[in-house]
Amino acid sequence: MFADVQEAIRYVEQHCIRLVDLKFCDLWGRWRHVTLSAHLLDEKLMQDGVGFDGSSVGFKSVEAGDMALIPDLSTGWIDVFCEAPTLSFICSIVEAASKKTFGWDPRNVAQRAEAHLRQTGIADESRWGPELEFYVFDSVTISNEPHRTGFELDSEEAYWRAGRAGLALELPRHGGYHAIPPHDALNDLRSEVCTLLEDAGVPIKYHHHEAGGPGQCEIEVPMGGLVRSGDVVMMVKHFIRNVARRRNKAVTFMPKPLFGEAGSGMHFHQHLFKGGKPLFYDAKGYAGLSKLARSHIAGLLSHGPALAGLTNPSTNSYRRLVPGYEAPVCLFFSRGNRSAAVRVPEYAVTPETKRFEFRPPDATCNVYLALAAQLMAGISGIQRKLDPTAEGFGPYDNNVFIQSPEQKAAIRALPTDLDEALSALTADHEFLLEENVFPRDLIEFWVQYKRETEVRELQKRPHPYEMALYFNA
Repeated sequence: MFADVQEAIRYVEQHCIRLVDLKFCDLWGRWRHVTLSAHLLDEKLMQDGVGFDGSSVGFKSVEAGDMALIPDLSTGWIDVFCEAPTLSFICSIVEAASKKTFGWDPRNVAQRAEAHLRQTGIADESRWGPELEFYVFDSVTISNEPHRTGFELDSEEAYWRAGRAGLALELPRHGGYHAIPPHDALNDLRSEVCTLLEDAGVPIKYHHHEAGGPGQCEIEVPMGGLVRSGDVVMMVKHFIRNVARRRNKAVTFMPKPLFGEAGSGMHFHQHLFKGGKPLFYDAKGYAGLSKLARSHIAGLLSHGPALAGLTNPSTNSYRRLVPGYEAPVCLFFSRGNRSAAVRVPEYAVTPETKRFEFRPPDATCNVYLALAAQLMAGISGIQRKLDPTAEGFGPYDNNVFIQSPEQKAAIRALPTDLDEALSALTADHEFLLEENVFPRDLIEFWVQYKRETEVRELQKRPHPYEMALYFNA
């Protein structure tokens, strides 16, 4: 939005901005923020930043937690969810004393991945198109006590309301895809999100109701650069949550909040350019893909199990990655096949639009780390000149779930739980360390924290379904 701090100061004065909000991404993919008086926006702020305690957000130990935030002036936008006129910036994280870039800053990891791509000479630009799927509920109750564990979700669209007195507008199970009002009760909520995002400088491709009947939605944005796409995902999630809060509704980006309904993923469309020329198109190649594009795909699929530790980093991620719900469980590529880990959209037929989408990720990821990891995997495949067919990744354009047992056994699978994905990441992460894009200690800490705080803690707790199965055993 701004080229320099003087331009930003003039904007503050001209638009009577009272506050400046500084947002940054913690290690686990959630935004944090600190708010300043607008008169503190000056050259000193750009040089010294604003201090914060990195130990409270997973970045540092308690005895060495001092860090600072430096706003990226190009990211400025008016945060309409604040009552006082507020100008918001996304920040870089630096060491408090030296002002050196903090190596674990997720946004900086993404910046280093982009720089590494340019250094390889393969391409000078990567473009990404994330699709955000999410559920909107009218009420949420969560209980996690030693004597009481469970949750209850409700939606005015839900099929389980059909037996109550009402207007008979409920959506059937799996019946939400492209539903229209009045059955789509969330159209205006999504439209408000999209118009506010466009006012904030984020263009929108489209929005619609997704397959999950009880409140599942999708918003898709156009292709953009890697770091910018990370920023956009963070903004979209922020806007969705706050518009929903205004309307007294709750939002979740959990991959599988409801048993028996469609899960929510975050597919990433991607392609590479060099000197403005698209690199993924070859009219003679399978599905119009170039040899370089196929090597990129082979890199994604060969590192697929390890990527899952970053792109699907929650225990709930693996409730979604099960057969029968258009969620990928096998590592193969295909033209149009929505059960493939990599799908080549059949409607993308020109050199400029030819791309593919990586379908396993979900929005519990840290989007900056997920983007960077996918790019690094693709670079690895290109540099090793991998061929996806020779590596056993297809293409498979048929329904792989009805193949013979021998054919199914030949197709490699994604991890079936978070612990397996973390083991894969531990065993296969050297490709992430090139040019120190991912610091080794970041990967080690990520795996340790996820295992101790999420995997092991879930394993300790009785599950409600276990009560139904075993209470009277």
